[in-house]
Amino acid sequence: MCDAVTAPSWLSPLVSSVDEFSVWGRGVGSAPEGVRRSAVLVLFGEGAHGPDVLLIQRSAHLRSHAGQPAFPGGGLDPPDETAVDAALREAQEETGLDPEGVDVLAVLTELWVPPSGNVVTPVLAWWREPSEVSPADVGEVASVARVPIADLVDPGNRLQVRAPSGHEGAAFEVADMLVWGFTAAVLDRLLELGGWAQPWDTTRVVDLPEETLRLAMRQRRSESAGGNGS
Repeated sequence: MCDAVTAPSWLSPLVSSVDEFSVWGRGVGSAPEGVRRSAVLVLFGEGAHGPDVLLIQRSAHLRSHAGQPAFPGGGLDPPDETAVDAALREAQEETGLDPEGVDVLAVLTELWVPPSGNVVTPVLAWWREPSEVSPADVGEVASVARVPIADLVDPGNRLQVRAPSGHEGAAFEVADMLVWGFTAAVLDRLLELGGWAQPWDTTRVVDLPEETLRLAMRQRRSESAGGNGS
């Protein structure tokens, strides 16, 4: 882990609050034994439009998480020894970023995500020396975006989405994407901890779009049939 002083002052409130990081406000139980471990890179930088965070949109052709906006990341596989190793390796494979320009600031609390069957560890990092990024593996990644924090906290870009189960969760309409689910929940909490969040209309609730739901259900059907999503 790199010293947090390498990061700019606007990141200091977030870094100093990482011990308060949690996402699920409702009980999701404990992860079963032998569940797959994965990690995501929550990479903050300073771009042309101010402070931003790196997001990808996964290919609609994937069996798992098809079409979903996400942080770069994936499963811990050999030769990964830690969540940091996996997050940086996957981010490089997916976006082409240079890990040498990334300073890891904190490894956040791992989160059990039942819909994906993974325990996910968010790795908080600062993009000290930004590199060019684009879909490095077009079979897995449809697009890559540096999303300004100003866009994420804009009340006009915030809403909640409702799943068929009736569950409602935070969402963002940014960079031509509807960011929802795990990624939106993590962003929502980090914006609060960083002191950037603005009041927004939490009564703005929309149903999960039909195409988004169709892709999500494809993963569920694959898992029910014994699939081992990537």
